[in-house]
Amino acid sequence: MLNNIGLPGLLLIAVVVLVLFGRGKISSLMGEVGKGITAFKKGVNDGTKELEDNAQAARDVTPEEEKEKDKA
Repeated sequence: MLNNIGLPGLLLIAVVVLVLFGRGKISSLMGEVGKGITAFKKGVNDGTKELEDNAQAARDVTPEEEKEKDKA
């Protein structure tokens, strides 16, 4: 159904949305979408960093004394 919209259909939809909501409402909505994307990316980066930090701390918890016994 949506495969046959084409450029004229998209332009018509854009004009109807612009008339219904107005330029100010659309620009504020796009601003909010941009803020949401930025917050999402920041959250993903923070989560990845936290997981890497936890993995770094959990890699080797064997006491040095135990390591030396295993080597001998």
